[in-house]
Amino acid sequence: MSLQPLSTLVKQLSNQPIIFVGGKGGVGKTTTAAALASRFASAQKKTLIISTDPAHSLGDVLNVALSNKKTVITPFLDAIELNPDVIVDSHFAHVERTISAYANPDMLPKIREHLQLSKSAPGAQEAAMLESMCQHLVSAASAGYEHIIFDTAPTGHTLRLLVLPEMMGAWTDGLLAQQRRQAKLRSVTTRLDRNDSHKDNRDQNNVANPFAKHKPDRWEQAVAVLEKRKQLFRQAGALLHDRVQTAIILVMTADVLPIAETKRAIQQLEDSALTPAAIVVNQLITPTQTDSFWQQRADRQQSLMSEITQTFKNYPLYPIYLQQTDVRGTDALSGLLS
Repeated sequence: MSLQPLSTLVKQLSNQPIIFVGGKGGVGKTTTAAALASRFASAQKKTLIISTDPAHSLGDVLNVALSNKKTVITPFLDAIELNPDVIVDSHFAHVERTISAYANPDMLPKIREHLQLSKSAPGAQEAAMLESMCQHLVSAASAGYEHIIFDTAPTGHTLRLLVLPEMMGAWTDGLLAQQRRQAKLRSVTTRLDRNDSHKDNRDQNNVANPFAKHKPDRWEQAVAVLEKRKQLFRQAGALLHDRVQTAIILVMTADVLPIAETKRAIQQLEDSALTPAAIVVNQLITPTQTDSFWQQRADRQQSLMSEITQTFKNYPLYPIYLQQTDVRGTDALSGLLS
């Protein structure tokens, strides 16, 4: 498929409420995501852009200091830079409150120690980030946004975030099944305890079954939390796989390594039934140059562009040409897609 004008990309995505922008590190994902957000906002379409990349370059591109909380950029554009550390702390504080509702008070110091260690466990940040992304994803429409754009971390991280809702839903199902099995055991234990009390009228207060008093309601509260979490992941997963709702845009440059990584990304996405909507080829040089060095670079790019158009012929391809200066601020970003 030949290169198409950027105005066509804006038109293609104009009715897509959810847009993910991903790709290899350093290819211009953040600039592309911010340009789309700025263009939609300039058309007075209420837009939220969220960066999940720990590099935190979205604020630099928009020329505004951002945080983990929503920042108003223009009347039609809001932005958030998700901070993994803040999200993990909030996530584990919520876990601690949930556990405290039904755990033995004597166990709380040990539980807090375990949770503190768990913050640095492999996957802890990803799980917490995923839940935060899912919450934003599900709540964006009700908050009045016409577009929510995710400026994601490099390809591998993005792919894990996109397929994790299904995995986390299965994990939550496993926890719920375990809770149900334990509930049955507690029910049997409670009946046995009641039968013993009828047979023996002696004071059994000091050896009473620990599950016999006050536990069912607390366990039900924990199960309710898991069910709510499962529902969140189910909703997010459904949105991600809905092509009417969600578009995944991959950004690359006309270089060997980005081409290879984009191939792998597409294969992994398609294996998860998440077909990309378009590919942006960034940092292109105009074919004719007066300087010999830049002419060699342009010739090399043109050679690689032949490979790109053939390899990715099933996807719309959009070019962004190398700019003389850094593109910063909503006006410059919006103009990039003209």
